[in-house]
Amino acid sequence: MEKRRIAILGSTGSIGTQALEVIKEHRELFEVELLVCRSSWEAMARQAREFDANAVVITDTSHYLDLRNALEDTGTKVFAGMDSVCSLVTGDNIDIVIASMVGFSGLEPTIAAIKAGKVIALANKETLVAAGRIVMDLASRMNVPILPVDSEHSAIFQCLMCARGNKVSKLHLTASGGPFRTWDRESIAKATKDIALKHPNWDMGAKITIDSATMMNKGFEVIEAKWLFDMPVDRINVVVHPESIIHSMVEFEDGAVIAQMAEPDMREPIQFALCFPERLPLSTRKLDFAKVGSLSFSEPDPERFPALGLAFKAMERGGNIPCALNAANEAAVAAYINGRISFYGISDVVGECMERTSYISDPSLEDIFATNDEAYSLSCRLIDEMERR
Repeated sequence: MEKRRIAILGSTGSIGTQALEVIKEHRELFEVELLVCRSSWEAMARQAREFDANAVVITDTSHYLDLRNALEDTGTKVFAGMDSVCSLVTGDNIDIVIASMVGFSGLEPTIAAIKAGKVIALANKETLVAAGRIVMDLASRMNVPILPVDSEHSAIFQCLMCARGNKVSKLHLTASGGPFRTWDRESIAKATKDIALKHPNWDMGAKITIDSATMMNKGFEVIEAKWLFDMPVDRINVVVHPESIIHSMVEFEDGAVIAQMAEPDMREPIQFALCFPERLPLSTRKLDFAKVGSLSFSEPDPERFPALGLAFKAMERGGNIPCALNAANEAAVAAYINGRISFYGISDVVGECMERTSYISDPSLEDIFATNDEAYSLSCRLIDEMERR
């Protein structure tokens, strides 16, 4: 495998730090060219030193001087702002862009990288939730591979490698069920953020952990799977699998189901995307089936987890409504983490925002950005109203 030059958008987050762990195991195969974070300048400065990054960008410009001073004795070039990110990802010195920035902010640099013909290792669900048709059409025109990093979509991608042209009947996305899998609705309604942030299987950032607790994360994954694999939403199934050993499954017309299995460790799908189509050794814990013992499955409960149904509803309406879903969820999750609304207030805000956002059946990229602003502002007003009640 030839050496691959990497840009990591969101290097200090969960995916970014684990991507650097993968790169550390195979330093002879990867070169870190660009690191990007929002505000964690101290952590990114340490990463830049360890991996001798060519350039770094901090999108929160108020920390630019801190970062520049921390790296002034190195050869690393320091930039600030989203315009710098969008410019630098197009450079000839980059082969693969790991798109792992949180939320809608990941859309613009991902589009810039696609236009420049970069391979995209996609970990930012919101990019396809908000603008799936636009992104996939652009990637097709530019002949740019989009390699999934989410464990569920990586699993489907790996299973589809066995399809050999045979028609797929259904995709089965597995869900851990999150911290409230066995709780009743009344107890969930009172759940504090501290409990919601304790995911039973995965180590993730705060926003995606809350999305897992509401199951909005799984709804996003359904939308993402539709676009990545060109699959109608009515042929995408969600099944709760608390052990998180089977990461997803592909069902064929004859009833055969192929599953991808591994310990819950994001380094495996990250490395698969970075090394595709090769598989390399990785120091993860390997499956011991005798210790696993048994695997269990159940249907998700729409009464206890209404966010999942909202995602399906958004895709049924189509147009710009999935973008509104995402924007409202970003605002509502932030409000929940800050103690402003209840757990079910998240889905209440999202549902109301979806109903009240101006509908556009075939949105342009400009429409998507306008919808994001409209829905986010509307959600903030709804949250303010909830607080005053």
